[in-house]
Amino acid sequence: MIIWLASYPKSGNTWVRAFLSAYYYSNDGKFTFELLKKIKQFPSKEFFDEKLLSVDEASENWLIAQKKIKDRKKICFLKTHNVNGAFKGNSFTTTEFTAGAIYIVRDPRNVLSSMMNHYSLNESDALKMINSIYRNLKDENDENNYASYSFISSWSNNYNSWKLSKNINSLLIKYEDLENDKYKTFSKIVNFTNNIIKKERNIDENKFKLAIETTNFEILQKKEEYEGFDEAVYSSKEGKVKPFFNLGRKNNYKNLLKPETSKVIEGLFKKEMKELGYL
Repeated sequence: MIIWLASYPKSGNTWVRAFLSAYYYSNDGKFTFELLKKIKQFPSKEFFDEKLLSVDEASENWLIAQKKIKDRKKICFLKTHNVNGAFKGNSFTTTEFTAGAIYIVRDPRNVLSSMMNHYSLNESDALKMINSIYRNLKDENDENNYASYSFISSWSNNYNSWKLSKNINSLLIKYEDLENDKYKTFSKIVNFTNNIIKKERNIDENKFKLAIETTNFEILQKKEEYEGFDEAVYSSKEGKVKPFFNLGRKNNYKNLLKPETSKVIEGLFKKEMKELGYL
């Protein structure tokens, strides 16, 4: 069975994934980049036996791949940016294969400024991306294989698709709460997960503390600088690999976006932003 770590891109998914990999998959709670491999991204080609030559083929195989995961009779975490919906009647996931979902949401104004760096986009193109209901992501290095195809849609559609999934046991986490109160917010995540996997309710305080300390943004940034990071993206526009852990708390839309761009986002996502306390 699967516990999804779901989010729109650049919303803090990797931070939560790093913490969980350190807490659940290390002996002492100390994070290493190698531990991230314990929480894989879905969909990706390693979950499928053959090349998937179209979006139709990809969607037809989502549940087939998840059935194989269920057959292992173990709980696993999987990261995804996919909406929780269906493509031509093919569901992304179902309660048959899903034990729970942790959805991480972030102020879309800060998502936009982070996307600009990660995807080498200008403000206008980033704005189009975050509002596109048809938006998808796919591994550009494997043109003829749709195994990595993720239908992310718009920021609001992505958020609502997971929030409104009534049959899935889910936990909503705000990125800003992770920044402002790590211990309380990560405690919620561990308690939620322990309940699903029927683990002892008590948190291992030593592992918990080290998992938080070793996934601090500044530490992750330094690790990337000295060790490199496989998930950092190469920018053909700039001819270099862009830092994945880029600005942290300095990623503040007030300093990075034009006021008119912020106003557009506030208009587009007014309902959701009010609901989440961003307005």
